[in-house]
Amino acid sequence: MAATSNIVVVFDFDKTIIDCDSDNWVVDELGATDVFNSLLPTMQWNTLMDRVMRELHAQGKTVDDIRKALTSVPIHPRVVPAIKTAHALGCDLKVVSDANLFFIETILEHLGIRECFSEIYTNPGLVDPQGRLRIRPFNSSPHGCTSPCPPNMCKGGVIEMLLSALPGKIFIYLGDGVGDYCPSLKLREEDHVLPRKDFPVWDLMSKTPMLVKAKIHEWTDGQELEEILTKTISKICSSFPDDRDISSQLISADCKLQTVSTSAAHEPLCHRPLPMHH
Repeated sequence: MAATSNIVVVFDFDKTIIDCDSDNWVVDELGATDVFNSLLPTMQWNTLMDRVMRELHAQGKTVDDIRKALTSVPIHPRVVPAIKTAHALGCDLKVVSDANLFFIETILEHLGIRECFSEIYTNPGLVDPQGRLRIRPFNSSPHGCTSPCPPNMCKGGVIEMLLSALPGKIFIYLGDGVGDYCPSLKLREEDHVLPRKDFPVWDLMSKTPMLVKAKIHEWTDGQELEEILTKTISKICSSFPDDRDISSQLISADCKLQTVSTSAAHEPLCHRPLPMHH
């Protein structure tokens, strides 16, 4: 059995797979920024997004309008190839995100990579009989985590469950936000965490690196995500003597990646006036 079958790659979604916050993007694109900002001080983020979806529905915006907005989110051109490569090699790919299922699946299907992911752990997002998108919290009751997790979702709890359900697997976790700090703390010495540099999770790790047992590999954009993910998979495979061929293929692919111009491949990040969602 290939060593890559023993590798589980867990992706955050917003500002990790895509280069913006999907909630903010939809709110802006469908003209709900003012109502969002007026309600923000009065309710928790997940509840707020459900309320905004109700307001948009009342204004005549349809689920198809939401889908159309989602298909235009910015994404670095090297992220999809990175995901396809990891999947083709046999790694088990999952999403753990504080976005919602409707947004995530719509975008992944548009990008042609939905089938690359075996599981998606996120807030439920379903269309009700009236045609309105409803967004519910992932954790229906308080999760009791003492880390800086939002009240509706503790990603650390998801990682603990996956570590228990998949013994013997080596985990690679990629993320950017405050909510990605807790799952990073759950990883073991044999695992790897890829925080996005100069984003909240990287800031937290920089202040308390001794609390993170996993090996830390920072990245800045989609090109570095691809390069570092490839190197990390290669390094894991090289520790399995029967998988030197896979490791050699990955090293060769990594050399090719280094010939791609960062300026040519890079697309600017999405800068939005809404508050940051972690």
